[in-house]
Amino acid sequence: MKNKLLLVEDDPDFGFMLKQYLELSDFSVDWIMQPNDLTTDFQRLSGYDLIILDVMLPQVSGFTLAKEINTLFPLLPFIFLTAKEQKIDKLTGLKIGADDYITKPCDPEELLLRLQNILKRHQKHVPSSSIPIGSYLFLPDQLLLSHAQEQYKLTEREARLLLFLCQHNGQLVTREDILEKVWGNADFFTGRSMDVFITRIRKYLSHDPSLRISSNRGVGFTVHF
Repeated sequence: MKNKLLLVEDDPDFGFMLKQYLELSDFSVDWIMQPNDLTTDFQRLSGYDLIILDVMLPQVSGFTLAKEINTLFPLLPFIFLTAKEQKIDKLTGLKIGADDYITKPCDPEELLLRLQNILKRHQKHVPSSSIPIGSYLFLPDQLLLSHAQEQYKLTEREARLLLFLCQHNGQLVTREDILEKVWGNADFFTGRSMDVFITRIRKYLSHDPSLRISSNRGVGFTVHF
């Protein structure tokens, strides 16, 4: 069965060419040029495997659109494909939760590989069993981390990162390993995004002082669960 993509792109020439290329690469692609066509019915997104978003869209920013999508469908992967190449824009997109941020013009073969890698990661089933972490209980498939009477709803990326750390308890994991296994690439901007997520995980686990994620400057992190 073909993976179904939603392309949100207001440039008619680029949108047409990209849709044609992706369909020739064995994807099923729906293309919309007006984001209002989507905001009136967000529930239609449940049928897609991945969303490709431009940032500079009419009526609403792609960043605003992505925040709404990520809130309603936290397991649905999305990427930004945009001409906005400023560092602050890329960091904004990654902090929202994008699986990738690609600037135009882009190499179509590289784009295709990035899409395939993202889909592979998201199609892997997360273990259904619960995982004890100190005084916490982690339920990866439900994206839940609980402690006493508190419960945290994780994003899918937070859950994947925490699961990766659990699988490497007592070990030194390099930044490159985390980025490749959890993010799928290891560029500078993704590394900055990873630091934000590590900080979040530390905050979630702060009720149990025996749990530590120790930084090894320039190398990675040692997990003490």
